[in-house]
Amino acid sequence: MAVHLQKEIEKLKKRIILYGGMIEKNLENAIRSIQDKDVALARQVLEVDDQADQWEVDTEEECLKILALHQPVAVDLRFIIAVLKINNDLERIGDEAVNIAERSLRVSSLTLPGAMIDFAPLCRLVQEALRSCLDSLVRLDAPLAHQVRNSDDAIDEMVHGLFVRLKEEVKKFPAQTDQLVEYLRVCRHLERIADHATNIAEDVIYMVEGSIVRHRHETP
Repeated sequence: MAVHLQKEIEKLKKRIILYGGMIEKNLENAIRSIQDKDVALARQVLEVDDQADQWEVDTEEECLKILALHQPVAVDLRFIIAVLKINNDLERIGDEAVNIAERSLRVSSLTLPGAMIDFAPLCRLVQEALRSCLDSLVRLDAPLAHQVRNSDDAIDEMVHGLFVRLKEEVKKFPAQTDQLVEYLRVCRHLERIADHATNIAEDVIYMVEGSIVRHRHETP
């Protein structure tokens, strides 16, 4: 029974890692679609989302099946609980990637020159946070997961700075308000993705260390 449980857990680990890779790629495409105003790429993101949603459902069913059939305890139980939560956060990140792709379709039709907002640094920080939390999951690397938690404040500060800049641009270019509002919403989607990446990092810490660090403040 124990050997069979370990095989099931290894399959589950591979599954959640593959799912994370799928979501990471879809987010990358969503960001590229809005940066390049690539309508075809935005639509590709929307198409992949149905597959990602089904993957999330199947993974949850696998977790519940293992819990029902094997009644795991201790480390194995922590792992499965963490995977259930990570699975949900990945699905939410996928939803935010879809939201960005939808904003991309909207922005592609707004071609007025003038206002310029560079949110590429924010995109890089958010993508790095997601990549790092997934790496921490692959390697069961708690220190790396702690680093992801510590990066969240910097992302929040950058989002706030962009909000201030966007408000200034609206005043300077009122004819482009619709376009700037879409960019503001993209920043909000990116901020939420970073929050979900932080949640995943916290679940990795729980998985490895057995401690619940949610709501705790850490010193970088």
